[in-house]
Amino acid sequence: MSSTHAHSHGPDPDAPPPSPEALTRRRRAVWLMLLLLVPVGLATVIGLFVLWPSGEPTRAEQAATQALPPGITYPDGRVASLEPYDCGIEGRPATCATAVVEVLDGDGAGAFVELDLDAVVVANGVEEGDTLVLTRDAAAEGGVAYAFFDFARDIPMVTLAIVFAVVVGLVARLRGLASLLGLAFAFFVLLQFVLPGLLGEGSPALVTLVGSAAIMFVVLYLAHGFSARTTTALVGTLFGLTLVALMGAAAVATARLTGLTSEETVTLQGYDPTLSFSGLVLAGMVVAGLGVLNDVTITQASAIWQLHEVDASMTWRELYTRGMTVGRDHIASTVYTIVFAYSGAALPLLLLFDLYDQPWNVVLTSSALAEEVIRTLVGAIALVLAVPVTTAAGAFFAKAADTQAGTATERGLTALRTRFAR
Repeated sequence: MSSTHAHSHGPDPDAPPPSPEALTRRRRAVWLMLLLLVPVGLATVIGLFVLWPSGEPTRAEQAATQALPPGITYPDGRVASLEPYDCGIEGRPATCATAVVEVLDGDGAGAFVELDLDAVVVANGVEEGDTLVLTRDAAAEGGVAYAFFDFARDIPMVTLAIVFAVVVGLVARLRGLASLLGLAFAFFVLLQFVLPGLLGEGSPALVTLVGSAAIMFVVLYLAHGFSARTTTALVGTLFGLTLVALMGAAAVATARLTGLTSEETVTLQGYDPTLSFSGLVLAGMVVAGLGVLNDVTITQASAIWQLHEVDASMTWRELYTRGMTVGRDHIASTVYTIVFAYSGAALPLLLLFDLYDQPWNVVLTSSALAEEVIRTLVGAIALVLAVPVTTAAGAFFAKAADTQAGTATERGLTALRTRFAR
């Protein structure tokens, strides 16, 4: 079984083509699964239509507009000269610098301005010729004012993005490029629907669940094609997302997670105190589960259908048992992957707690760390339970497609489709 446990998310391109009987079984299985997925898809479309943001500025957006000075722009600037000086306090060594910077774009392009750079900026290695991102305040007292905002990172980020796209295209070919299109669609839904919806007055859980379902419908079929495997994986993924939402809601309520554990959430509270910050914690759980659930369910669905096509005489129980052999290996490898991923994201927080002289149980159940722990546990439970559900669904539909009921369903749906086409 070890050869089956590969992270292959679709049929092997080097495998022999399936027999006509296998293709017929796949087609029947897809028809059967569509009886379940079509209503879910319609509900997702209706949810998108009903919950889509109106485009009117939310309370948080209006407050942020008032809080930020009008007329602020962010031009690039090139360091023309740099003069370091000692700015240490109370015996602590520190080096700051006075920089002359040429403004490269915007209304002040071509002007040379003098900036003070603090010790943190200088310690990160500012040199003559470097490009910085500046702030230009045209409404400042005494005239236009410039200040350091951040380092310019356009070139390394664009370069890495291009390398990523090229590598994906070369290795995964058309399927890899399709997955990039799916990723672009996912970001579109997140930026245009989920984030504005979270800032609005809708339910954070409902907005995130509808947006995540829409992402999965498009991303899975784009990346893996319209097949029995993909449809099986979609059933398992939607189950996992629903489970994350339900368990997450219960965990957030019982653990009384406030969501106000970071500088960003405190800033959001200042802009709009009516936001549901516990709802944002739940929304984060659902979004965080998208990728890992997709990975697990696709692998399981692929394993089940491969087993069924190798030996179509296997019973439902045999298919399920053999598929779970693969699934248990995948669970073992993925559970600690998700735990380490969350731990890496929370590493600065863990370092701070390591410095504090507090009992471990107090640290573990503190508001900031409890969010990470509960998010990890909810995601891991949904991940583990999605494996047997996907395996059972794949085995059920694979065997149902062999029966006369599967044939009758296919004929009935084909006739219905033909009638609507007329």
